Amino acid sequence: MEYPSLSHHGATRGVTGSCHQLHLDPSASLLIDCGLEQGGDAAPGAESVALGFDIQGIQALVVTHVHLDHVGRIPALLAAGYCGPILCSEPSARLLPLVLEDAYKLGISSEPAQVARYLDFIRDLIVPLPFEQWHAVLERPGLVCRIRLQRAGHLLGSAYVECDMQHDLANTRYVFSGDLGACGNPLLRPVQPPERADVLVLESTYGDRLHAQAGDRRQRLEAAIDRALADKGTILIPAFSLGRTQELLYELEDILHRKALLGSAGPGPDGDPLDWSQLPVILDSPLAQRITNAYRELHDYWNAEARARLAEGRDPLDFSQLISVDTHARHQQVVNYLKSTGRPAIVIAGNGMCSGGRIVNYLKAMLGDTRHEVMFVGYQAKGTPGAVIQASEGAEGFVQVDLDGQRYEVRAKVQTLAGYSGHADQAALVAFAAGVTSAPATVVLVHGEPHAKTALAAALMRRIQARSWATQVQIAR
Repeated sequence: MEYPSLSHHGATRGVTGSCHQLHLDPSASLLIDCGLEQGGDAAPGAESVALGFDIQGIQALVVTHVHLDHVGRIPALLAAGYCGPILCSEPSARLLPLVLEDAYKLGISSEPAQVARYLDFIRDLIVPLPFEQWHAVLERPGLVCRIRLQRAGHLLGSAYVECDMQHDLANTRYVFSGDLGACGNPLLRPVQPPERADVLVLESTYGDRLHAQAGDRRQRLEAAIDRALADKGTILIPAFSLGRTQELLYELEDILHRKALLGSAGPGPDGDPLDWSQLPVILDSPLAQRITNAYRELHDYWNAEARARLAEGRDPLDFSQLISVDTHARHQQVVNYLKSTGRPAIVIAGNGMCSGGRIVNYLKAMLGDTRHEVMFVGYQAKGTPGAVIQASEGAEGFVQVDLDGQRYEVRAKVQTLAGYSGHADQAALVAFAAGVTSAPATVVLVHGEPHAKTALAAALMRRIQARSWATQVQIAR
């Protein structure tokens, strides 16, 4: 085997399970992410499956960001005996224990002492790294490896990883994109392409499509709220606790703020005007609440526009109409209340693919009522209930979905706001790859469905040929 070289332990069949091993020499390697396969990519019981590869010689785990499809196999990594450093950005170091605690409680044990020991062990391994600074991972005669984290714009703390290796007299740089964010994220700073990449390992989630403009999504969100007011219904938004929820709250606060300035109102349950200031935004996810609080504490990492709102005295993530639901008993009360009354509301609840979590109880209670609307703002993996419900949008007749072993008819309105995608689209992915100053030798496509990778490969080749580069595009297997 020639070194450096790559092996992939996930994210080759679909869009989840990112885990890539960079072999530096026969005895040393880096692991970039250690994610869980989810949805249609996952085998039954994937959460408890053993790691499946040898950890000997792994010098460090580098985490691009803290979504479970990039960090969900860390418990398996630790169970296999790994006790090396977990390198990540400073915001990710704050968020990672929250995400892993929740996953541990759901999948392994909720016994407090056991959870506390697990989190103490995790925190001892985490090494926060500032953005844009080189960090030495391995230094020995004939081999030096450094990494640098750059903002990826996917969620707070997300990074792409530059790995610079000095082998005797040769120098090679690998870049792992992680998940690249879409343009115009209201909280995050934009992505800047790497200055150099000999080998670029590039995600391809939306490699076959272009996103709607951010302005379109806001107009459609406002229109949905108008419908909810008119229909006396609830907008159900299945949202991932990390990233998408905070982006939604930011934009909802802005819509409500502008409506308050304009004095806008809609028809209430009795035909009387309902002031937008009475419309509750219900955040029903304990994990999302903890992450939102962490986002607020990490406001130094927000973009300039978001920080300016704070300076004006507004709090985009903790506004007056935001109601947080903590206990399960309170959750059930809210479900029953919204089901039985004509009180319009917006509910954001996990999980984002409707395969579990509190959103499922809302769906059971409200899917059969045309007053309500399910609004998708994120990717729905094949095989998940969310994908089935999403497919009912515009379908003839009524679609049925399985929730906890029972079939429910989808009569509620269904809408997808594609402009809220957290992933770069085809144009942005091509621009990222083409933004490298000199031609990469190889671009390796991962983290995408087969048709998305094929379409992105074709788009990349068109750009590469236009620039007369000799770059090879490979699809990871």
